[in-house]
Amino acid sequence: MSLGGEKSFKMRMRDMENAFKYRRIPYPKRSVELIAILAISCTFFLFMHTNKLNSRLKEMEIKLQPSEFSALGLTGNQISPRESSRRDNINTLHGTYQYLKSTGQLPYLTPESVNQTSKAQIEIVLFNRVPKVGSQTLMALLNLLSKRHEFEARRDMPSPMETIMLTKTFENNLADEIMEKGEGTTYTKHVAFIDFGKLDLPWPIYINLVRHPVERLISWFYYVRAPWYIAERVRNFPGQYKVPTIKWLKKSFETCVLQHHEECTFTQGEEHSLGDHRRQMLFFCGQNRELCMPFNSYQAMQRAKRNVENYYSVVGTWEETNITLTVLEHYIPRFFSGATETYYQAKNRLHHVNRNSIKPSVSQEVREILHKNLTNEIEFYNFCKQRLYKQYIAIKSLRQEI
Repeated sequence: MSLGGEKSFKMRMRDMENAFKYRRIPYPKRSVELIAILAISCTFFLFMHTNKLNSRLKEMEIKLQPSEFSALGLTGNQISPRESSRRDNINTLHGTYQYLKSTGQLPYLTPESVNQTSKAQIEIVLFNRVPKVGSQTLMALLNLLSKRHEFEARRDMPSPMETIMLTKTFENNLADEIMEKGEGTTYTKHVAFIDFGKLDLPWPIYINLVRHPVERLISWFYYVRAPWYIAERVRNFPGQYKVPTIKWLKKSFETCVLQHHEECTFTQGEEHSLGDHRRQMLFFCGQNRELCMPFNSYQAMQRAKRNVENYYSVVGTWEETNITLTVLEHYIPRFFSGATETYYQAKNRLHHVNRNSIKPSVSQEVREILHKNLTNEIEFYNFCKQRLYKQYIAIKSLRQEI
C-alpha cells in the first residue's frame, strides 16, 4: 500500500471515529416527556418525605427537651446573644406565645401535653402553700368554691412555728392524715413538697402559687412587723410568742439591707434562717434537707423545676389573676369550675385577708442588691410563669394571636 493510500485510510478511520463519538441519537417526543414527568415525580416524592421527616424530628425534639431546665426548654447557657435580648420578653404571655410560635413548638402544644391533673391518683387537692404569695386569698376562694361544688376545704392547725421540713415520722403522719381526708377534699399547709410515690401512697392533685422573690422578701419583712399580726400571735399563742422590741419593729427594709443586718443578708448556700421564708424554691424542691436547704442553690432550683413539671397541676400567681383562674378552671374543673366568677363576686372580701397595710417603697439600689442574691430563685419564678402561660395558650381556641 502506498503512503498516500495509508494516510487516506487513517483519515477515513478518524472521520468514522469522530462521527461515532459525536453521534446524536434522536429520541421520540413521548420519551422525553415521560422522563421529565418521572423526574418531577421523584423530586416531589423526596420533598414530601423530607418535609414529613423534618416535622417528625421537630416533634421528637420538642418532646425530648429536658423540661426540668425551663418551661421553654432553655437554660442560661443555651441562650444565644440574639435570644438574650428577648429574655425578659419570654417571661410575658405575648413573649411566650411568640417564642413557641417562632421555634415551631406551638402546633404540638395541646391541653393534654401540659396537663398533670390526669396523672393524679386520688381526688384530693394538696395546696402546700408558699408564704406571702397570696395563699390566704386562694384559701378563702377554696372555702367559697367548696360550698358551690360540695367538697371539704381543710387546712392544718395553726402553730407558733411553721414546720416546713419534716422528719420521716412527721412526713409519714402528715401524708396519712391527708389521705384520710378522703376524695373530694382540699388540704392546705405551709410544707415543702412531699413525694407520695416514695411513701407508697397515691399522688394527690398538687397546686401552688408563686410571687416575684424580691416582692416576697419585702412583703414578709413588713408582714411580721404588722400590729395586727403581732396581736394575733400573742392572742393565739400566749406564752409561746416573744413580742419583738420597738427598735426591731421600726426598722425599715432599706436600712436592714444596706446595713447588712442578719435578717437581710442573703448568703449564697446558707442553710439556716428558715424562719424568714426566704426560700420559695424549697416548697417545690422537697424534703431533702441537704439538696433543698442551701439558699439560692442551682441544684435546688433544678429539683424544684422538675417537681413542678412532673407533679403540679397548676402553679399560678396573683400577678396574673385572670390567667391563673382560667387555668385552674380548665385543668381542675371538679374543684375550680366557676372560680373566676366566684373570685370577682367576692374580690374585696378575699383580698382583705392578710394584706400588709404599711409597706414603704424600696429603692432601686436595694432591689438590684436583692436581684444579684436571688438569681436562681428568680429563674425558678420565671419558669413557673412560663409554664402557666403555656397552659393558658394551650387551651385558647384556634391558637389566636395573644
